[in-house]
Amino acid sequence: MEFRITRGELAEAVGRAARALPARTPVPVLGGLLLTAAAGRLAVSGYDFETAARAETEAEVGAAGRVLVLGRRLLDICRVVPEGPVDCALEGTRFTLTAGGTRFGLSTLPYEEYPALPEAPPEYGAVDAEAFAAAVGQVAVAAGRDDTLPVLTGIQLRLDGEEMTLSASDRYRYAVRRLEWKPGAGAAGDPVETLVPARRLLETARGLARCGSARVLLDPGAGGTGVVGFEGGGARTLLRRLEGRLPGYGSLFELTGASVAEVDTAALAEAARRVAVVAEANSPVRLDFAAAEGTLLVRAGYGDDVAAQRLPAVLRGAEELTVAFNPAYLLDALNSFESPGLRFELLGAGQRTLLSGTGAAAGHRHLLMSVKQLV
Repeated sequence: MEFRITRGELAEAVGRAARALPARTPVPVLGGLLLTAAAGRLAVSGYDFETAARAETEAEVGAAGRVLVLGRRLLDICRVVPEGPVDCALEGTRFTLTAGGTRFGLSTLPYEEYPALPEAPPEYGAVDAEAFAAAVGQVAVAAGRDDTLPVLTGIQLRLDGEEMTLSASDRYRYAVRRLEWKPGAGAAGDPVETLVPARRLLETARGLARCGSARVLLDPGAGGTGVVGFEGGGARTLLRRLEGRLPGYGSLFELTGASVAEVDTAALAEAARRVAVVAEANSPVRLDFAAAEGTLLVRAGYGDDVAAQRLPAVLRGAEELTVAFNPAYLLDALNSFESPGLRFELLGAGQRTLLSGTGAAAGHRHLLMSVKQLV
C-alpha cells in the first residue's frame, strides 16, 4: 500500500472519520481507523457499532491496499504534519507518513478482527445542509443525557411530504423544529419516523454544514431497526437507530387560554445570562411581565445576593404574569432561537410555557415547564 496526498485533504478525511471513534473501548480495534487506497481515491472509515463514518478524497495511489491504525494517534499526527504532500506507505507491520523531512511511524492493528461495516441504506431524499445543521442544533439542547433512558437521548426525525420535523425531549422540555426537504424518487407516500442519538446527529450535521446539500439515506421498510445515513461533501455517516419513539407533543403544545408576550430575543438572552450569575443551585430566573408598563423584569437570587434587569415587552391576555425557570434550561432555549423576536405563550407559574420565533422563524418551538418556586 502506497499513496501520496496533500496534508489538508488527509487531515480533513481523518477528522471526519474520527467522529465515529469511541472515547473509550474494551475492544482495541474499535479505536482504529481503516484506510483504503485504490484507483486514485483514499477512503478513511471509523466504526464503534453505533456510528460508522467514512470520508473519501483524491490521492495518488502507487499501490492499492488497506491498513488499520490507531485513530486518535493518526489524528494527532495529521494536526502537526508539515504542509504539502504527504507520502504514506505500509512497510511490513508499520504504516509510515513522510512530509517536509518529517517521518512518522505507526504500528498497525489486526484488520481481520475489525467488524464489518454496516451497509448504507438507499438514498431517500436531500436537505439543505446548513439549514439542517442549524435545526439539529436547535432541538439537540432538549435531548436527555441519561443513558438509562435511551429514547430520551435521541432526536426524532419525521419525514412527511416535503417537510422534515426534528424533535427532542428530556421530560422537562420539548423542542420541535420544522424545515423543508426534498424527498427522493423512492420516498414513501406515508410519513416516516426514525429516532437517532442526538449527540451523534449533532456532530454529523455540523460536519456536513458546509457541503451545500446533504443526502438522507434511509430504508423505511426497516422499521425502528438498522441505520439511517447522511452523506455529502465526500463524507458519509451511518447512525444506529434507537428503539422506540418520543411521546407525542401535540396536546402539550396546545395552551388553551394562554396569555401571549413578545420580547427581543437577544436582549432577553443577555439579561438572563447576566442575572443567572447570582442564582444558586435550583434557584430559578424569574420573569415578571407587566402589560401596563410594557416591560419585563428579569431577576434572580435571594436576600442581598440579587440581580435584575428591565426590558421592553408586550403582554396580551393578562395585566401581570410571573413565571420562573431553571436558569440552564431557560438559557438553552433562548440561545436556540435565531429570530430577532420571541413569542411566549404563558399559562402561569408551575405550568407549561411555549416559546416560538416570530415571523418566518415560527417553525421552531420550545416548551419549558415553569417552576412553582418564585424568587
